[in-house]
Amino acid sequence: MIERIADLGLIEDEDIELDRAALRLAALDHPGVDIEASEAVIAALADDVAAVSAQADTTAKRAAALRAILADKHDFRGDSETYDADINADLISVIARRRGLPVALAILYVGIARRLGWTADVLNTPGHIVIALGDEDDRVVLDPFNGGRQLTPEGLQAVIKRATGSWQSLDPAAWTPMENRAVLVRLVNNLAIRAMGAGALERAAILYQRLTTIGPTMPDLWWERAKLERRLGRNANARASLSALMETTIDPVMRREIRRMFDDIPHE
Repeated sequence: MIERIADLGLIEDEDIELDRAALRLAALDHPGVDIEASEAVIAALADDVAAVSAQADTTAKRAAALRAILADKHDFRGDSETYDADINADLISVIARRRGLPVALAILYVGIARRLGWTADVLNTPGHIVIALGDEDDRVVLDPFNGGRQLTPEGLQAVIKRATGSWQSLDPAAWTPMENRAVLVRLVNNLAIRAMGAGALERAAILYQRLTTIGPTMPDLWWERAKLERRLGRNANARASLSALMETTIDPVMRREIRRMFDDIPHE
């Protein structure tokens, strides 16, 4: 089954179609379900946005059109009641329920905007994902989780404070667009963290396999996978993950840790 997403770790980042990739990842947990129905919903939403934005000649007007269709007309917004449920990071379920996590809703917003040829990005904000439309000279920041409302820098800082519990100067990195692959990793990592927290180690192992498939050059993913495989007693798998990790990092501290774990794993 993992072969169905193998190409996501091999193609160039700009070739990843964010919404379609997220649907393909979700489909791994929906055996027998065709994602064409979900893709048709996204296409119809894009058509609706295109219709109401035909005369939109500014980023602010495009943002208003996106919000009018997704939030006002179709009621896509965050799930505050069952925030930690896995279905909130599953784009197939998010489209069906019109509820989800910030990152899942951000993928939907950005995917639709890009289908219309607009510049749109998921921002690297800590704790609570938001999106940006337009370029640096004409940027509008929206919060898909909260009805697509527009955020000022002060408003974004307040959102991040609520999410992280700390008030600090807004790091310039928060305004940095995330690469598509990093967005997908953040989406799936939400599920992995919850599985680990619930002690569902087998489920977590499946999710880390997906994570290292879509992000094969990300050392942290291989490290977490190696530790998890070790906990599960899958020593051969743990060594394989460490070998992959050794190929992705030149950090001397990390490489020492890799060798230490190699030495600790008994040979079967």
